[in-house]
Amino acid sequence: MANGIGLEPRAETDAALDRLVRDLLARPRERRTVVAVAGAPGSGKSTLAETLKARLDAAAPGLSQVLPMDGFHYDDQLLEARGWRPRKGAPFTFDIDGLASALDRLRRDDGREVAVPVFDRALEIARAGARLIGAEARLVIVEGNYLLLDDPAWAGLRQRFDVTVRLDVPLPTLEARLRARWAGFGYDEAAIHAKLEENDLPNARLVATRSVAADVVVANTGPDEAR
Repeated sequence: MANGIGLEPRAETDAALDRLVRDLLARPRERRTVVAVAGAPGSGKSTLAETLKARLDAAAPGLSQVLPMDGFHYDDQLLEARGWRPRKGAPFTFDIDGLASALDRLRRDDGREVAVPVFDRALEIARAGARLIGAEARLVIVEGNYLLLDDPAWAGLRQRFDVTVRLDVPLPTLEARLRARWAGFGYDEAAIHAKLEENDLPNARLVATRSVAADVVVANTGPDEAR
């Protein structure tokens, strides 16, 4: 993969994603390929992962599955006990070893289904075994904030990825998207300000300044791509 594929405007975004899809479809299927999609909160990771899956499925139904990092959130009960609840979503609030174990099972590629957790945003909890990734899924798209974080706790994940993609979004765009997200959940201005300044924006700055280089960089600057 070539570094630094800039994707602006939308027509160029679609063309670049088409190139990525072609590259992934051309990969040998004897062994499973794991693709990491990383980026700050509000950068559009989930949207990109699902778009990528849809394009892959259009060419080869069932070839890909998505594994969201958010399924490895620590539970609120544990976060409360450790005083971490206000920082939910920060790097230390995830079960990194659990994610590594799931990736190892997927890379083992032994023909068995792998059950993975999925985060339920309506209830703010991770549901264990909520998604099954079967042997037919030769491409697994992992999406999350910190997959490329240059931090000892997270660095061990990188050897488990075959292709890496990073979403690059200006901080003002991220802030506008995140503000709209919390407003959509009914938060008032004081609560939105607290969410942004005490958690979301520090996490976004961390991802922007301390992520390692990716194979593909996507400049995702549209106003409505906050997932």
